[in-house]
Amino acid sequence: MSTEQPRYQGPAFLSYGFRPFFLCTALFAGVVIPIWALILTGAGDAKFLYTSRDWHVHEMLFGFLPAVITGFLLTAIPNWTERPPLRGIPLLLLVALWLSGRLAIAIPWPAPLISAVVDGTFLVMLAAFVWREIAAGKAWDRAPIGVIISLYAGANILFHILALSGTETDLPERMPLSLMMMLLALIGGRITPTFTSDYLTEQDIPVQPAPFSRFDGLSLILVAAAAMSWTVQPQAIVTGWILVTAGFIHVIRLSRWRGWTTWREPLVMILHLGYGWLALSLLILGGSILGLGLQTADSIHALTTGAMGAMTLAVMTRATLGHTGRPRHAGPMTVVIYMLVNLGAIIRVFGPATGLPTNIMLSAAAATWSGAYLLFAVLYGPLLTRPSIDE
Repeated sequence: MSTEQPRYQGPAFLSYGFRPFFLCTALFAGVVIPIWALILTGAGDAKFLYTSRDWHVHEMLFGFLPAVITGFLLTAIPNWTERPPLRGIPLLLLVALWLSGRLAIAIPWPAPLISAVVDGTFLVMLAAFVWREIAAGKAWDRAPIGVIISLYAGANILFHILALSGTETDLPERMPLSLMMMLLALIGGRITPTFTSDYLTEQDIPVQPAPFSRFDGLSLILVAAAAMSWTVQPQAIVTGWILVTAGFIHVIRLSRWRGWTTWREPLVMILHLGYGWLALSLLILGGSILGLGLQTADSIHALTTGAMGAMTLAVMTRATLGHTGRPRHAGPMTVVIYMLVNLGAIIRVFGPATGLPTNIMLSAAAATWSGAYLLFAVLYGPLLTRPSIDE
């Protein structure tokens, strides 16, 4: 009996999860960061469900990041499970649910509890879908991903519970950041050496990244320990030392992948830069706890604007090119995207230490970082909405 799935006949935009969610991610980042910069510099104001600061934090952690994670997972899971992808009307409904959450937080015309439920439902549905696919495809080796998404959904619910009760939301803010540390180390640690190896093989370059070993296992254990310690004891001295140790270990791990050999292909090199931001964020976050170097808020932005920003665009550009039948090669404008997102991260993380006027520094960081995502939407939007050239 044939198990071949019927050919998809709907619009190309809804044929795979990466298409709508990557475009939504880019447009969302390109819009909300300039709005936040205007609010911070006093040039604008808005009334959200929560305070402006909580709106910014929530929407980046529970709006922006889940969108790109969803786009990645909905594209990767069919490969993991050998099951058909979510597409068509079900995919459209999931996108609509994500968008409803953004509107409910930004324009809280219903009761606050209803807005919170609307927003919280998205990650719960994503977690349920991930577990369903893992179970149906018997892909239990991917169970850690299901655990991370479930914890992510729980963190969002906890954020709303605390915010609606007028309690500080520090804990549910650190939870997704800690989960992203582990997700970047786990997934970034798989795709970066793999794609590097593929590129070096294609170019007939004899050197290869070091294969996964006990050292890599140790690095994952350390980043998990650092993430958990920072979540529950963010100011403890022991947390600072664990973070610094994990950072040094991940610098060594990154060096074992021979990223310098990929300088001719920015599509691969950006993965190493993104992972480098992860290692740097562990070092300077730990250093800030120990009283060395940057302030904690600036250190956290090394993880958010740096590691997450660079790795997100690395995955979005590569997946879009590959899944639309185009050569996996970064053209000049894609290189500009990479330069902008890294420049924005550098300004945001290290700008405060230079003594630059705050308004100028924040505006420059917002313009370059969000500009990278807007440029992605302009360049890659047509690829995401049109059929693949190999279809």
